[in-house]
Amino acid sequence: MEPRVYVLYENEEWMPPLREALQREGVPFEEWFVDSGVVNLAEEPPPGVFFNRMSPSAHTRGHRAGLSRTGALLAWLEGYGRRVVNGSRAWDLEISKVRQYQALRRFGIETPRTVAVVGGPEELKEAARRMPLPFITKHNCSGKGLGVFLFRSLEEFDRYVESEAFVPSPDGITLLQEYVEPREAFITRVEIVGGEFQYAIRADTSRGFQLCPSDRCETGEAFCPTTDQPPSADDEGEFDRQSLFDLRADLTADDPLVQRYLEFTRAVGLDIAGIEFVEDRTGRRVTYDVNANTNYSPGVEERYGLDAWGAVAGFLARELRRASGGDEGAPQTRPSTVGTGHPIPPSR
Repeated sequence: MEPRVYVLYENEEWMPPLREALQREGVPFEEWFVDSGVVNLAEEPPPGVFFNRMSPSAHTRGHRAGLSRTGALLAWLEGYGRRVVNGSRAWDLEISKVRQYQALRRFGIETPRTVAVVGGPEELKEAARRMPLPFITKHNCSGKGLGVFLFRSLEEFDRYVESEAFVPSPDGITLLQEYVEPREAFITRVEIVGGEFQYAIRADTSRGFQLCPSDRCETGEAFCPTTDQPPSADDEGEFDRQSLFDLRADLTADDPLVQRYLEFTRAVGLDIAGIEFVEDRTGRRVTYDVNANTNYSPGVEERYGLDAWGAVAGFLARELRRASGGDEGAPQTRPSTVGTGHPIPPSR
């Protein structure tokens, strides 16, 4: 079989921009839909490069088994020496903010004060008494802003953890985290592809943190209430989400924090990443999220002539040539092959 790029995914809504970029670049590729199923460890994987596009929010789309299967697939692929873009080390960070923060700190990157709690209401209430107010809750393994709530009083927090509104993280770890109030009502997201800085965007947080910049992200479920009230349904219906995002042209690859991010991603195997930080009133810059499964704002890219998906496709093309023993600098002339999105076959 001709070597190709294999895309591991579970969310169809996030696939079209990647497909289009791979087709433009002329990269042969196939899609592997990942949920429940078999991983035959005795069977050798096909030749090629494997791009991990799985997300810790898979459980919200009925694909919770995909989280466990991803870990098994990555171990299988890497065990046979296959090149995996955003492989097992990146996946370990993607599914655990605890591991993210500890890894970031080793590179001198400041993270919010965080306490990890395993347990129910009593353990959470006890831990909250040791946190300065206000603080936020957050799932250790999640996405889409799930589990993120702002609390300004312990009474409010106690009512929450004892109510049906409290839903634990898929891994059972709830984070209590220092609330870093932005100096201005925005956060910054730095996009990195293949160890290279692409650009930074600013996301307006005056309506709460809706951090996924893609048009295809679910907006209604992703509210992070760092304001006291979420937007109303009527308001959301009239709202252009792309207006939340703009280019942060003042943040360049030469910025010391960006340089640390680049060093960090290269060291921990994060080939493609979106890293988010917030600046408080004193100018302190606090990094609070590392996204291995990143999406890009079509509004920002159209306004400024940017193409991060093109950079991703170019990076995958180079990795495929390298994995195939070809000339890294040679042009890609093989035709693209769009996969059908069928589940990974149990055997070949």
